[in-house]
Amino acid sequence: MKKLTRQIMIGNVPIGGGAPCSVQSMCSTDTRNVAATLEQIGRLAEAGCEIVRCAVPDMDAAQALAAIKAGSPMPLIADIHFDYKLALQALESGVDGLRLNPGNIGERWKVAEVVKAAAERQIPIRIGVNGGSLEKELLVKYGHPTPEAMVESALGHVRILEDLDYREIKISIKVSDVLRTLEAYRLLSDAVDYPLHIGVTEAGTVFSGTIKSSVGLGILLHQGIGDTMRVSLTGDPVHEVRVAYDILKSLGIRQRGINFVSCPTCGRCQIDLIPVAEEVERRLAFLDKNITVAVMGCSVNGPGEAREADFGIAGGRGEGLLFKHGEILRKVPQDKLADALIEEVLKP
Repeated sequence: MKKLTRQIMIGNVPIGGGAPCSVQSMCSTDTRNVAATLEQIGRLAEAGCEIVRCAVPDMDAAQALAAIKAGSPMPLIADIHFDYKLALQALESGVDGLRLNPGNIGERWKVAEVVKAAAERQIPIRIGVNGGSLEKELLVKYGHPTPEAMVESALGHVRILEDLDYREIKISIKVSDVLRTLEAYRLLSDAVDYPLHIGVTEAGTVFSGTIKSSVGLGILLHQGIGDTMRVSLTGDPVHEVRVAYDILKSLGIRQRGINFVSCPTCGRCQIDLIPVAEEVERRLAFLDKNITVAVMGCSVNGPGEAREADFGIAGGRGEGLLFKHGEILRKVPQDKLADALIEEVLKP
């Protein structure tokens, strides 16, 4: 059962309080390049991204957020480190959320200035603890970024905001190691009722990062932990969004896009199935329908899987059977299978 946390709002997207786990990503563009950033945000929106974050390395980037916010189809979060003036300018630019750690902003009065400005606009703050940037005193105390060290760091940042009577908070606590990430989030979930942003940070390239993120986030979500999520991949951030939805879909939490089924192929397969499966998945990637599409290669499991799907093909010798809602439509030559299946799926 999903843990019930406090609810905050990032723009028009509810986080926590029983709301569905939302999907977010972070732009890889230079924030100062407004056109490039908005182009990437547009592609993220098409993929289903619900919240987007931009890095704010300097004042030019903080000022550019105003134009990005004006053109963004989804809520915008500013990623701030060290300089409280960047946070103030980001808020002035109209962002919907801040990602910052109050402990590295500096003197208390600087944090108070940011909190005052955020409170006036009802803008939430995400405390984001990362194992790679843990406070030196905690590294001395624990030796390295243990789950306990990261939780202590997060709670320390939380206390700074609570002492300023600010509770529009969400928290992330990430490390690149899956097992340490799991334990850290379990400990944190037991300690607070603030909504949690989950992720495995620096997970890797699209291939290895997808595996680590799927394992880590899948376990957390299955245990009821996680109110919003980002899959961190070295690559086009659109991949992050697609992987996130596939994780949620595989657990029955949220549905976006088709449920795609295909067999691994074996010596019984008598058609060249792999390129057919890849083409069907690629050409239907844009489709946001709650349907199952099956691409199967032989007579053992193929007809059964294809019949149970909304649309499917089951391979034979150089050809395949085309199914729709459990009924055989016709036989199709191998070189026409992908086109025939996609045509049926896309019919009005």
